[in-house]
Amino acid sequence: MATAPTGDDDVFDEFLSERGHDTETVGWEEDYNKKKCPDCGGLHDTAASECSVCGWRP
Repeated sequence: MATAPTGDDDVFDEFLSERGHDTETVGWEEDYNKKKCPDCGGLHDTAASECSVCGWRP
């Protein structure tokens, strides 16, 4: 499941980057005028803060 980086994740991302892996911050995708969950593809209103389908949070 995708997660947003936290303080400890920054160290982990740096570790991966130094070894040639790509790291990125995961956030909501957009589909027309809705937010789209990057994990399961569920569509939500623009005010959503959590995916009601899989529970993913940015």
